[in-house]
Amino acid sequence: MDITGLAPLVSRDLSLGARFGFDAGIIVFGIAAAGFAFRPIRRAVASFLPFDPDNPVHAYAFVLALIWFGFSAVQTVFTDVLVSMQAQPSVTVADIVSNEIPLLMFGLAGVGLFMRRNVAQTAVRLGLVGPAWWHIALAFAAVGILVVVAFAMAWLGQDLTPGVAQRVDVTTQHLYGQLGGPGIIALALLPGICEEVLFRGALQPRFGLAVTALLFTSIHIQYALSFQTLAVFISAIGLGLIRKYTNTTASCACHAGYNLLAGIGLGGLLLYGAAAAELALIAAATYGLWTSRRRAAAAGSP
Repeated sequence: MDITGLAPLVSRDLSLGARFGFDAGIIVFGIAAAGFAFRPIRRAVASFLPFDPDNPVHAYAFVLALIWFGFSAVQTVFTDVLVSMQAQPSVTVADIVSNEIPLLMFGLAGVGLFMRRNVAQTAVRLGLVGPAWWHIALAFAAVGILVVVAFAMAWLGQDLTPGVAQRVDVTTQHLYGQLGGPGIIALALLPGICEEVLFRGALQPRFGLAVTALLFTSIHIQYALSFQTLAVFISAIGLGLIRKYTNTTASCACHAGYNLLAGIGLGGLLLYGAAAAELALIAAATYGLWTSRRRAAAAGSP
């Protein structure tokens, strides 16, 4: 979930070195973003990313994305974002709505809803199509895998960087600890839909999987430089793979399911039940993928 709107843009208590690094970083990323005004640079980038260097919409999207990523990166590196986050009020349902709906609007506007595409065309471009049954099985199987990754990264953080891990846990509890049932549902559904529409639906087909994953990770600055941030990046790669090989509908289901499990937690008998369900989902998804490829191979045979 993107909560950058809850934090002040720049701390007033930066040291001289941090202030210089922050300002220099902003300047560097600003110059890099301005470079996309030059067609040779766009064409060079297009040689390894799937976008049209002569399309002004694509160029504008890259400029905005680079500015967005640059600010988040220098803010994370040169400021103590955890202090800023802990100074903010706890997240409410209204905060979730106000942070997520703009991402949905950016995604819809970016692909030209009511400008270049109608509703049906926009849905197809974003990958919001009817999933096969095994797409959903795969999405929920991936939820379990991503939860395991998150637990593993949390364990590594506590073992290798215990101070940072503790501060991240305190900040996360401060931000989300007051959410009740409706808040947890909102935290699952709104980011699961809005962030997937923008990142996996609109951006990934143009920016590629890895760049989109970096952009997605950059909006989660509440984890600072930590193993939790690495977990977000790995999750973004996983969601991107689901989008690439199935559709955005499935990645939405996976993202929402992961957020829901992260919000309610697992323990006791519920954990054993989840493990059994995970094995069943993996088996179902594997069978669905196998039968799908088998049918495709048969259809392609003379």
